[in-house]
Amino acid sequence: MTSAAPVAPGDSSADGHPLLLLDGASLWFRAFHALPQSITSPDGRPVNAVRGFVDMVASLVTRTRPARLVVCLDVAWRPAFRVTAVPGYKAHRVLPGSDGTVEDVPEALPAQVDVIMDILAAAGIATAGAPDCEADDVLGTLAAREARDVTVVVSGDRDLIQVVRDDAPPVRVLYVGRGLAKAELLGPTEVAEKYALPAERAGDAYVELALLRGDPSDGLPGVTGVGEKTAAALLQRFGSLAELRRAVDDGDPTLAKGVRAKLDAAAGYLDAALPVVQVRRDADVTFSRDDALPSVPDEPARLAQLGELNGVTSSVDRLVQALARE
Repeated sequence: MTSAAPVAPGDSSADGHPLLLLDGASLWFRAFHALPQSITSPDGRPVNAVRGFVDMVASLVTRTRPARLVVCLDVAWRPAFRVTAVPGYKAHRVLPGSDGTVEDVPEALPAQVDVIMDILAAAGIATAGAPDCEADDVLGTLAAREARDVTVVVSGDRDLIQVVRDDAPPVRVLYVGRGLAKAELLGPTEVAEKYALPAERAGDAYVELALLRGDPSDGLPGVTGVGEKTAAALLQRFGSLAELRRAVDDGDPTLAKGVRAKLDAAAGYLDAALPVVQVRRDADVTFSRDDALPSVPDEPARLAQLGELNGVTSSVDRLVQALARE
């Protein structure tokens, strides 16, 4: 992705600038793990996640030149509707001894998230969340709702790949799982090529691929014995999960008996887990403020103070320069 504005060849928007949607937790977790905790504030607190996150936002604003930007938040990192469907959903991330709603996170991270939120507020950058929803659902809803500009969703979570689309206005995912320097800009064509999926329904097919192969990081087992390559080949051959399951039910003789048996045995899981893997497009999203990206911070003195108190003045300065878009 270049520093010159637009998002991808052929993409366009009403004013030439995209709507930028950031997966907040995904980005600050990556910042936390990418930078050493030896990066501290003047009073000795770790601020590695703060510095990394603010630098990422500044870089993304400079690269994409968005007119609007929203940092999307987990109101519920383990929503009840997903846990009800698949009890093991993210169970391995639960803080031991908690009631199942508290995530086990690095000790030095929560206080840094508070600082990040203060910086976003002082800068005038919108945040958004939805009751009993993850940031994925907020991102999915806002991307589906957008009717004017190209949308760029930024995340290190592969689940968001499902939101890509080509119909106007397009939705692209900037996948930063390997870091911002190695970010991949994905649309339906790139998703179809990368995962060997049907190009005409790449986003939906990716959901089905994820369902079949499973995702240990989310506690989703997948279909036993069906990995990513097998899942992609089946979806290419049958066109969709619905057609694949119909072939299983009909005893399609062209489908290997072993594969047919595995899919048949996983029928209950496939029924329950589909709404778990799909991101919502109808979440009740609320915003901290309007999503217009300011050219100057809302509270410049407060923002400068936060930079000094937390030893991230250079990062804050880069963010202010990025907002100016000069």
